[in-house]
Amino acid sequence: MGAGIAEVSARARHDVVVVETSQAAAIEAVGRLEKSLHRAATKGKLDPCAGSVDEIQRRIRVVTDLDALADCELVVEAIFEDEAAKVALFKRLDTVVTAPDAILASNTSSIPIMKLGVATSRPTQVIGIHFFNPVPVLQLVELVPSLLTSTETTERSRAWVQGGLGKQPIDCQDRAGFVVNALLIPFILSAIRMFESGFASAEDIDRGLVLGAAHPQGPLALADLIGLDTTKAVAESLYEEFKEPLYAAPPLLQRMVDAGLLGRKSGRGFYTYN
Repeated sequence: MGAGIAEVSARARHDVVVVETSQAAAIEAVGRLEKSLHRAATKGKLDPCAGSVDEIQRRIRVVTDLDALADCELVVEAIFEDEAAKVALFKRLDTVVTAPDAILASNTSSIPIMKLGVATSRPTQVIGIHFFNPVPVLQLVELVPSLLTSTETTERSRAWVQGGLGKQPIDCQDRAGFVVNALLIPFILSAIRMFESGFASAEDIDRGLVLGAAHPQGPLALADLIGLDTTKAVAESLYEEFKEPLYAAPPLLQRMVDAGLLGRKSGRGFYTYN
């Protein structure tokens, strides 16, 4: 999702620095961005105000050194959904980002923002800005202030999301899952349990929701798109906070993640992908 956030920011004429974990990952990120931008241009989806594909790409710098973020006004963390890793990164960002009024944001889909904020010396400037995948296509962004986030940080974030990127923010309390995943994950887990029990095939479960409830795709196909590891991580965060059975990850989901069957990203989940 980091590539998508970088793309929409550059299309909105912001200068963007992307930090990757290795040179190989940086090269892959550049290729992913280029492919996405050319696809958008081919389909006529690029706003003329954004400039050409080459102009947009020139606004994005991909590096491997976190120190490159020192003078950034807004940093959006989009690493994998692991609380310890995110807390460790926010501790580093607190020392690296030197701009005194910089906002440190997380794209987490489930981890409490308070835990990230108190890892820094500036919790009033830490907020959740949760995009949805694919970022260039979906308009929703969840804004999640913690109890310590200042009103100024929230309103500056809203102005960037709405006025800067042209997306639609909704306000969420700092609870695991926020609004969308607190509703969506139990729904997906229910579909997994239905499939696991042999009640219906994956194809029929998904077809039922697409044709019977006008969903754009079924819950198992959606889980594959999200990533089964991410689905499991969000479920675990929800269960840890609320201790309700509907949030517990089914055994099948646990086994699939253990086996590396993560959905589209690995080529196989509930479906097989080329």
